[in-house]
Amino acid sequence: MQIGVDSFVAATVDAAGRAIDPAKHLSELLEAITLADEVGLDVFGIGEHHRREFLDSAPTVILAAAAARTRRIRLTSAVTVLSAADPVRVFQEFATLDLLSNGRAEIVAGRGSFIEAFPLFGLDLGDYDSLFAEKLELLLKIRENTYVHWSGKHRAPLTGQGVYPRPLQNPLPVWLGVGGTPGSFIRAGTLELPLMVAIIGGEPHRFRPLIDRYRWTGLRAGHAPEQLKVGVHSLGYVADSSTTAEDEFFPGYARSFTEIGRERGWPPMTRAHFDAQLGPTGALLVGDPETVAEKVVRVNESLGGISRLTFQMSVADLPHAKLMRAIELIGTRVAPLVRRALGSGTPALPSTKSERAA
Repeated sequence: MQIGVDSFVAATVDAAGRAIDPAKHLSELLEAITLADEVGLDVFGIGEHHRREFLDSAPTVILAAAAARTRRIRLTSAVTVLSAADPVRVFQEFATLDLLSNGRAEIVAGRGSFIEAFPLFGLDLGDYDSLFAEKLELLLKIRENTYVHWSGKHRAPLTGQGVYPRPLQNPLPVWLGVGGTPGSFIRAGTLELPLMVAIIGGEPHRFRPLIDRYRWTGLRAGHAPEQLKVGVHSLGYVADSSTTAEDEFFPGYARSFTEIGRERGWPPMTRAHFDAQLGPTGALLVGDPETVAEKVVRVNESLGGISRLTFQMSVADLPHAKLMRAIELIGTRVAPLVRRALGSGTPALPSTKSERAA
């Protein structure tokens, strides 16, 4: 299993609770990606949002800066809002990133969880589904062909023009980022695209029927099982003790979800709801390294085996030093525990806190 970190580059605070200057925040983000590379994490993803509270509207620029400072870690979007982008430009940018990084670039293509990009780029929200389907088709066509013949509804046709540069990887990895829409899982299986599932609440095992449908669809379409990869994007945070992790993560997490909830009609986030998500079947990966590793193994089993898991910690507005410590712990303690457990084929971790304490 590949293990990594995703960041939405949310506006964050320092140890005194003061807002961090955007330039400093981006500098600290590059330090975090560099550390993730140094401690052996497999992948770092940057999201894409077009809102005041995020600094990730141009993810390939950030990833390109990270490419110059890292050597091994894979660099991906999380996700590219393909509905609001030109697939030609998306491919060119990620192909360039692939060359800069010596073959470490990836795209997670999705529709995003916010809608600000539609009016910003002059798009009709009523075309939400058709925009994505058409642009994904074009992106994959460009990936397969240097000279592209294509026509559609939302973009001028291509009549054999060349799309350059070409990436080092052939093909350039494209994952499909999905939430809980069954049609998205079926689309990924039909197209033989690896699947990145955002599980930010509820119970991960409830996604198993959708993932099974993805795999079944892919096999029925004639694709090899090993090509039908599943990744999970999770909210999580690791500290030296579970109590510390929970108490540090909750305030920013609650504030973020309460603010989003005002827009979407959700109730305010409470500590009781947060604590419920920390349980054995809950979605949050928050705790000490042993607790989190144990839960990652459980998620892997409940979903029938996953190829990648990424931690999204920026939702909680944590100070830079705490995020750096979390990345260090994920790379040096969580990932080795998970890999040991999965490699042995038997549980390598105590199943309860009391057993660990004993």
